[in-house]
Amino acid sequence: MSITAEQIPGYRVGTWTIDPTHSEVGFSVRHLAISKVKGKFESFEATFTTAENPLESSVTASADVASVNTNEKNRDGHLATGDFFAADEFPKLTFVSTGVREENGSFFVDGDLTLRGVTKPVTFDFEFGGFGEDAYGNYKAGFTATTQIKREDFGLTWNAPLEKGGLLLGSDVTITLDVQAALQQ
Repeated sequence: MSITAEQIPGYRVGTWTIDPTHSEVGFSVRHLAISKVKGKFESFEATFTTAENPLESSVTASADVASVNTNEKNRDGHLATGDFFAADEFPKLTFVSTGVREENGSFFVDGDLTLRGVTKPVTFDFEFGGFGEDAYGNYKAGFTATTQIKREDFGLTWNAPLEKGGLLLGSDVTITLDVQAALQQ
């Protein structure tokens, strides 16, 4: 099955930019083997291009790794160091889409994620929220996209053993994008 622009209520072809006041780039990772720690990047940008054929749409995005916020200043400082993001040497994480696909009614955005100088293919599960006009006449689109990566694949190998066994940090990191974007006129 293929989807057309006519099948998506409100779909418009064009270039969209992320609205940072109504969007969030977040992540979570297992901590102490019992819970998850969540964080987000405060500074990010993205441009989306919607095509006549929705499956030919594309996205480029980046986040400033030094803007990481886990609600704990000391941890955020540690994340910026060479133990994790090495923010001085690799100031941005980037994503460039390589394709959009639909399978059994679900949408996926494939692309290349670059973090700490390492580029790997990832797939975001894409959940479309819809289109609408805000109170100022701006035409908006909303969606959520999630993926899971192995942090070690990107050179994020720091960890610490726990006294009771196991490691301080899990390997799997879930990245969640909650996005509202505005059509550029």
